[in-house]
Amino acid sequence: MSTEFSANSAGVAVEELAADALMSAQTPAMTHDINLDVILDVPVTLSLEVGRTRMPIRSLLQLNQGSVVELERAAGEPLDVYVNGTLVAHGQVVVVNEKFGIRLTDVVSPAERIRKLR
Repeated sequence: MSTEFSANSAGVAVEELAADALMSAQTPAMTHDINLDVILDVPVTLSLEVGRTRMPIRSLLQLNQGSVVELERAAGEPLDVYVNGTLVAHGQVVVVNEKFGIRLTDVVSPAERIRKLR
């Protein structure tokens, strides 16, 4: 993928999320022993959401090639970036070397990510 959407950008968000999760799960006396090296190679799923819609099964079954499904998100709005189902950022689609990527425009704060987990 593009260099703009490197593991560096997503990695920072993942590391912050992992660190926050570890910190919230431990007592203050245990926090000085955290070693993130043990989780840095754990694979995570990064997904992008363009938009969503709800429809009855009847409409779903009538979809075929060429059907257009209207999404709730307006054109031009940033995409949502999720790591293992948790919103971590927003961004814009970019094309580099004929491949799609995403330029992160806003990273959700670690405190906000933890708040949404609860």
